[in-house]
Amino acid sequence: MSHDTTSAATQVDVRGPRFAAWTTTVVLVLVLALTTFSTTAAAVLLAVQAVVFAIGAALGPRRSPYGTVFATFVAPRLSATIEREPVAPLKFAQLVGFVFAAVGVLGFALGAPVVGAVATGFALFAAFLNAAFAFCLGCQIYPLVARFRTQSARA
Repeated sequence: MSHDTTSAATQVDVRGPRFAAWTTTVVLVLVLALTTFSTTAAAVLLAVQAVVFAIGAALGPRRSPYGTVFATFVAPRLSATIEREPVAPLKFAQLVGFVFAAVGVLGFALGAPVVGAVATGFALFAAFLNAAFAFCLGCQIYPLVARFRTQSARA
């Protein structure tokens, strides 16, 4: 694996996205738990998570709120790692998370709590897969989307 500054800028320590996935998993479980008491509270917490997803999609995992927490408080306590992963698929995965969270917020806000809960459940499933099994669903879909964009640009 190359260690030049270009690859360092386009790759991150794999433990950061896993930390973010665990944090996201906890938040989304709380959202679903809140639905039993207040869909308004669930919508507000899911909206906060949607903002976290949006920041991650726009700025990347290092500058996302959970990435900042990882870099500031967790990473300094860990040993160095050589295992890294590319940023672009992670940003795409955050965009997918944002879409599900936004649909969930709209569902809760517009009086369709089943839509809100199902959208939250899909986001939770993806976050848990990444957290527990290091399987980033959005990252797996990313090459297909990237290939489609490349083919569309040529047409």
